[in-house]
Amino acid sequence: MTRDTTSTRHIAPLFAAGFTTAFGAHSIAAGLGSEFEALGSSLLTLGILLAVYDVAEVILKPVFGTLSDRIGAKPVILGGLVVFTIMSAMGIFAHSALALGLVRLGQGAAASAFSPAASAAVARLSGPSTGQYFGRYGAWKTLGYVLGPLIGAGLIFFSGLPALFAFMAVISLAAAIWVWLKMPVLPILPKQRYTLADLARQTVQPGFLVPTMVLAASTGALGAAVGFLPLIGSKLGLNEMQSMGVVSILAICSALVQPWIGRVNDQAWISFATGMALGLLLIIAGLVSVAIWQSFATLLLSSLLLGTGVGISTPLGFAHLASTTPDERIGRTMGSAELGRELGDAGGPILVGAVAATASVSAGLWALAAVILAITLLGILMLRLPDSPSKQGTIA
Repeated sequence: MTRDTTSTRHIAPLFAAGFTTAFGAHSIAAGLGSEFEALGSSLLTLGILLAVYDVAEVILKPVFGTLSDRIGAKPVILGGLVVFTIMSAMGIFAHSALALGLVRLGQGAAASAFSPAASAAVARLSGPSTGQYFGRYGAWKTLGYVLGPLIGAGLIFFSGLPALFAFMAVISLAAAIWVWLKMPVLPILPKQRYTLADLARQTVQPGFLVPTMVLAASTGALGAAVGFLPLIGSKLGLNEMQSMGVVSILAICSALVQPWIGRVNDQAWISFATGMALGLLLIIAGLVSVAIWQSFATLLLSSLLLGTGVGISTPLGFAHLASTTPDERIGRTMGSAELGRELGDAGGPILVGAVAATASVSAGLWALAAVILAITLLGILMLRLPDSPSKQGTIA
């Protein structure tokens, strides 16, 4: 299919947008646990405050992805970043649980706009280097996911929640200005009319379902690792800096691997099926290694394996979606795939936590590894189906 190619300087602002949405999702979690008593909140309220950002994204990402197909990616990205800036600025003055919840809801809704539209724009602008650019885009999102709690905790420690919201306002405004100045306006393409039966059929085809499951699995493992590896470290007697350092190693590995595996994919040195299996098996190995034996050495090994596995599977999933989706509905596809990622981001930690509450953290990690193994085997089976629709470019 034809892609609207351009230079790296035109795509780079989209990396900033990806970092912003990931940072916004995870940074606030670092401070709400220590600040919610000052807000006069209950544990139930804390849970709602942590979830409302992701709930907004789950509901709205497919909607805004479709909207970007209809009116163009750039206005949706700019609008989302501007609203995110406004809501973040309002968060500086949020001094109650209700006000904070409304701010987080607004931030989540704004991120729902610019996140899938940015993915769609990367797909259309990357030309023959789809894997490489999605590798870079995924690397910046991974850094946002992992650095969010670190930077958020530091800002809150020194100046409280207002400092964190001010920082989010600054980075989102900078990203908006960068997009406005450097991102080209992509032409709106004629749309093919689809029935509800067509949409349902596209959603369950291997070309969409398999990479979406891969993205959900890798993001779920990342979310669980960010939450539970530091917990294991603290139980081993590591200080906070050492425990968070383990997570930083994961982020660095993922950020380094993603552009590399993207280039390998562009040069056809590895197929999607092979790369998918390799990435998910490394993630499984990372979970199992620390589940079998918990020590500082296995924590380091787990972070290396998880970071490498996430780094391999994430750009391959997005690149496969981009390379097999008609441009006129790339926004809808990316919005739906981002929905899958959000479900994985929530489901991974919930699964580990639920099993850990009744058994142990090791059992929770084993359970997540088993689910990801099932996804790996199912994905391989679906991709081997004869006349797979994923090879015909007919995905959601």
